[in-house]
Amino acid sequence: MKSQNFNYIDSLLRFKRLETATVKIGMVTLGGMYPIRLQSMTDTDTKDTESTVNQIIRILDAGADFVRLTVQGVREAENLKNIRAELDSRGYLNPLVADIHYNPGAADIAIKYVRKVRINPGNFYDKRAKFEHVLYTNEEYREELAKIELRFVPFIRDCKERGTALRIGANQGSLSDRIMSRYGDTPSGIVESVMEFLRICKREDYHNIVISIKSSNTRTMVYTVRLMNYRMRLEEMNYPFHIGVTEAGEGEDGRIKSAIGSGALLADGIGDTIRVSLTEDPAAEIAFARKLVDVFAGRENHEPIKAPLVAQTNPFEYERRSSRPVNDIGGKRAAVVIGNLNNYTRDEIRTLNSGIEPEYFYDGKQILDRTNKSYPILTCEEYLFNDNYTGQMRFVRMNKRAYDVFKEENPEIIAKLKRERKVILIMESDNLNCYAEMRAFFMELDAHICKCPVILSRSYKEKNYEDLLIKSATDLGGLFIDGYGDGILLTNDGNTGYNELKNLAFGILQASRMRVTKTEFISCPGCGRTLFDIRDTLSEIKKHFEHLKNLKIGIMGCVVNGPGEMGDVDYGYVGSGKGKINLYKGQKLIKRHVDTANAVEELKKLMMEYGEWKEPVY
Repeated sequence: MKSQNFNYIDSLLRFKRLETATVKIGMVTLGGMYPIRLQSMTDTDTKDTESTVNQIIRILDAGADFVRLTVQGVREAENLKNIRAELDSRGYLNPLVADIHYNPGAADIAIKYVRKVRINPGNFYDKRAKFEHVLYTNEEYREELAKIELRFVPFIRDCKERGTALRIGANQGSLSDRIMSRYGDTPSGIVESVMEFLRICKREDYHNIVISIKSSNTRTMVYTVRLMNYRMRLEEMNYPFHIGVTEAGEGEDGRIKSAIGSGALLADGIGDTIRVSLTEDPAAEIAFARKLVDVFAGRENHEPIKAPLVAQTNPFEYERRSSRPVNDIGGKRAAVVIGNLNNYTRDEIRTLNSGIEPEYFYDGKQILDRTNKSYPILTCEEYLFNDNYTGQMRFVRMNKRAYDVFKEENPEIIAKLKRERKVILIMESDNLNCYAEMRAFFMELDAHICKCPVILSRSYKEKNYEDLLIKSATDLGGLFIDGYGDGILLTNDGNTGYNELKNLAFGILQASRMRVTKTEFISCPGCGRTLFDIRDTLSEIKKHFEHLKNLKIGIMGCVVNGPGEMGDVDYGYVGSGKGKINLYKGQKLIKRHVDTANAVEELKKLMMEYGEWKEPVY
């Protein structure tokens, strides 16, 4: 059954992989019902054949289907020939992908040696954005598009003749001034920047195309990919998607962010190839990407789900579900964390707790607040027929499948919930498609204008922490991205400690943009354009600034996408040349060409100038 409001996928209630057109990338076929392909990107100097080949081999041995390389200019493009020859001689025949920014001439050379070229519609022919508003008349705008077509058509004809695939990959941070002046830095602007190029390709009958839209902001990334798929459907296009959260960062934070952003799309069946963009060794991305994709294996066999689709929220922009606050839960208040005591007492937890403390605690039977006051957890039957707690805050545990059965026999429950002022729902699901079933439950509540706050809860039996991270982030993160949920409760019958489980819950809220509780570091993975050690630099910056919990700090390897990809950061640290760094306040360049040896201290001084530096408290 299709949505009555939005048609960006076939069904919101039945998991089904989106069937897209197939694309040939050398020996690898992508799209259609072929497996979701895994990829990463080198961070070596593409002119250095030996180190680049060795890194490509490590990435391929880790399980990648193909590898992307930075191609800044003609010399890098010409050296692709040597890299390809060396890989062939060692028996590695997997296709290579050339990544092009600002240099169509390099792309013309690269297609001789690679099976796929990535171009960015924001800077392939348009000038580098200066983030200036330029007024275009409709005629002037059409003239600019005609210039693009004049230069783009010979290139795609060459691609068509050679059988070379093309990825049209837009990043939120690298839109042209032309697009931003007309559409703003918005999902609509990002989508239109891609559609302009796709329409030209369609007129030329060239369809060996992959689409990607990326952002370091998980909300923006998810909404824009959905909108892109919707817009393609309107114009009878179905190109496959490369998905990923760009500049996700490193470690646990980078993995949570990637699992939430890419997971929300994979849960809707969108995604034909994936990159997990971590500030780590590129080969490390592949194992996590494989686990992320495998989470959705067999999901087609989930139990049926039903819901009134008329209550669907807008999937293309954020709007938090309207709920009636109960004490400090719901309404416009920040989403809360309910920590699982894991058989500890509250007194024991006080000595164990590291980092921020949850607002509430779950001891397996009831909810406790920070003062140790307890609140009951009721079943639907207890709430409707034997509620001895009327007039005080209490929780009602609900599973949609059981609720549907109960409501059929007791329809008065929804009327009672609508009148409620003191109930918080704990929404659970044991459906294989937990994401869709919980979304359907929210549709049910909203269709009846039921304003009770909702805690998203999921129980796991994971022995491996990374498996728990992936599953919880993909199950619940997309719901928070869509504005559903007023809190989170995770339980795990495994080897997970209290702090790990609690910190994971806070991490999911932060990565889904629901609540900021720690410094957010938005860092690129590094590539051949990076002229400093991005991983060591990130570690150094974290050491100095991670106590500033209200700030977002961008650490970018170069100025190609860096200033734009930082998007909504408070401060930016961007490579500007060998041994040189540009420092930003937001997207405004403040200090240019600072020596790397002094850059961290200069960033601290910049924060002092804006009154946002605080000395750490140990």
